[in-house]
Amino acid sequence: MADPKGFLNHEREIAKTRPVEERVKDWNEVYQPGSLLPIISKQASRCMDCGIPFCHNGCPLGNLIPEWNDYAYREDWTEASERLHATNNFPEFTGRLCPAPCEAACVLGINQPPVTIKNVEVSIIDKAWDNGDVTPQPPERLSGKTVAVIGSGPAGLAAAQQLTRAGHTVAVYERADRIGGLLRYGIPEFKMEKRHINRRIEQMRAEGTKFRTEVEIGRDLDAKKLRKRYDAVVIAAGATTSRDLPVPGRELNGIHFAMEYLPLANKVQEGDLTVAPISAEGKHVVVIGGGDTGADCVGTAHRQGAASVTQLEIMGKPGDERNPNQPWPTFPMLYKVTSAHEEGGERIYSVSTTHFEGDEDGNVQWLHLTEVEFKDGRPEPQPGTERKIPAQLVTLAMGFTGTDRENGLVEQFGLELDERGNVARDADFATNVPGVYVAGDAGRGQSLIVWAIAEGRSAAKGVDRFLTGASALPAPIKPTDRALTV
Repeated sequence: MADPKGFLNHEREIAKTRPVEERVKDWNEVYQPGSLLPIISKQASRCMDCGIPFCHNGCPLGNLIPEWNDYAYREDWTEASERLHATNNFPEFTGRLCPAPCEAACVLGINQPPVTIKNVEVSIIDKAWDNGDVTPQPPERLSGKTVAVIGSGPAGLAAAQQLTRAGHTVAVYERADRIGGLLRYGIPEFKMEKRHINRRIEQMRAEGTKFRTEVEIGRDLDAKKLRKRYDAVVIAAGATTSRDLPVPGRELNGIHFAMEYLPLANKVQEGDLTVAPISAEGKHVVVIGGGDTGADCVGTAHRQGAASVTQLEIMGKPGDERNPNQPWPTFPMLYKVTSAHEEGGERIYSVSTTHFEGDEDGNVQWLHLTEVEFKDGRPEPQPGTERKIPAQLVTLAMGFTGTDRENGLVEQFGLELDERGNVARDADFATNVPGVYVAGDAGRGQSLIVWAIAEGRSAAKGVDRFLTGASALPAPIKPTDRALTV
């Protein structure tokens, strides 16, 4: 194990962020470069090498956390990287973007601040890239079988890499102009610079994975024709249908889904646009939705020069400590201050939008809201609490309701859906169509990046077994597995 007294001798320290006044002027990642390595060995030493490491249960990938914590403590970065990659294809993604359910399940977290697992993870993988420990792993021989992967988000990329390394010829189809899915166009640059995606894509190309951009299955290419062209298909198209807000005034100009707003800001950073067509510059911005996507909208609005930013959440304000009905090791709902919230703006809880008000030109100007209280699980407006706030740009970040049904993919394949509108699958991640599998949010519904990667790895095993009769690929989860909650 690491230092047996590490958790007694060292307090929890996390990565330092750059000053707010500096970072809101650029789109670089918010953390101070190099701030982790001087402290990470001590932080890794806080891991207790528990007899039953519940961090494994918190992480659907089954990351070998005590093992790579020990290597990080000893500064053996090569071995740490090997153990990290044993369960996770893209630790630089999860180390930056995952909300770390592993830390919520850390045994130390019962009565102390948990180990900084996420920071240790990202330190290991960044050091591995710097040291040249991340190299292509092409298969020793090819199987002669072909696989198409629809979607290049974390689930699709994980499935593609696993199947390529198993010897199959894999082509990834992406409807956008660049590979990465929501990693590319849904995650702002200040949370993860896109160079991290680019070098993983190059690694995958060197291993033999093919990529086809600007091809939307269902519109540009009929799904039935794709199925005939390949021996197997993996659908990893995500749950990209945004939840709408059907209230009066929704049709006004200036009200957009978060996934209409965020990709344009990323395209500016890619050099495709000089100015985002939907910009917060000089406007009063209201973000509806209190989750991570809402926070991404807040941070983006700050960098675009918004006059004000207000984030609305229909649920009540969470507490700073675990609620008794969310005991360890479940993932608790806590009041979270992200880097975007540190940069300013107002957060309003327990409110619901009643309608929008616009000017004579049809542009949104005001958002009318009311306070709510939940009774029998439903929000009830509180009389006398109605008011309005200025809103010249509104972003809807209230989650997603399922995979895209408008592009024809579901109908052309003839896929069955479950009661939640997700693509139904069996224990092997197979759909009702022979040879067609589903991974990630398209089958699970809206979830975390770490679940997406676990889905991709698990679905790859099902595909490999379908193609060859047996498989040595790992499958960390079953389709029916769910997060550790109450």
